[in-house]
Amino acid sequence: MRHTASFHRLGAAMLAGLAASFIAASGAWAQQASAEYVPRLGQSGKDVMWLPTADAMMERMLSMAEVTSRDYLVDLGSGDGKIPIAAARGRGTRSLGLEYNTDLVEVSKRRAREAGVQDKVEFRQADVFAADFSKASVVTIYLLPELNLRLRPILFKMKPGTRISSNSFDMQTWLPDETSQMGTARSFLWIIPAHVAGEWSVSSGSGKQPVATALTLRQRFQKVDGDAQFERVTASLQDVSLRGTAISFATRDANGDKILFAGTIDGERMTGTATSAKHGRTPFQAERKSKPAPFEEAIATEQEKIEAVRALGAQ
Repeated sequence: MRHTASFHRLGAAMLAGLAASFIAASGAWAQQASAEYVPRLGQSGKDVMWLPTADAMMERMLSMAEVTSRDYLVDLGSGDGKIPIAAARGRGTRSLGLEYNTDLVEVSKRRAREAGVQDKVEFRQADVFAADFSKASVVTIYLLPELNLRLRPILFKMKPGTRISSNSFDMQTWLPDETSQMGTARSFLWIIPAHVAGEWSVSSGSGKQPVATALTLRQRFQKVDGDAQFERVTASLQDVSLRGTAISFATRDANGDKILFAGTIDGERMTGTATSAKHGRTPFQAERKSKPAPFEEAIATEQEKIEAVRALGAQ
């Protein structure tokens, strides 16, 4: 009986100890939860204050960029991780958020775990102007106008076809490929264009159509004009469109027949088809004779910087 009583006393002591430990741990957990970082709207950051993108605007930006599970999305200044998490959860997109504030990085990681997409989303503490995000196929931004201008030279080093989707602010003289307005809020889309400026020698495959002997292309951002050289006629290009690596234009040959060109740019080579009502479709290819310095206009002028500050003041 003595041993039994001792056992009960020991059991009671153990239970009391466990209870005390549980209470202490609960207190620690409660203290940790109460101290958990919660971002404040409008709080200051390295370059901008933190304001999350509205749900409707976020979905519009992702739709404009045609984001799918095949993409790799990088959000510059990702804040609480809203856009990368939404892209991963709703579209199956591999995503990366780059954020300077370490507390916001931890918030983003926690929210990714809560959303069950931690296997598709990564968040890093980084300065977006020093980080390497060159592998992205989609870049999302919600930065100030002057910061967009600082980004331009970096963006133009990315792979042609990369989509850039921006909340609220444009890129001055780099006109967007697409815009949307929802109430007073705007969103913009740019597609990094292939570098096509220069002199191109042209040859055609089998077919009766006199495609052209040479092309001269002039380019500013994604806007292109130029001329086509036939045997005895130089003709201007019409309706030129450059969307990533896809280029199309029309011109008239030496006989006055209109030809529609559609091609793909791959570095110094262009391949595609030339189509006319008279001769049908003829394949062609072109090789660039010399490669000029790419996209000097990507570096913002002083006037653009002034306009960027003015644009922010008008908001």
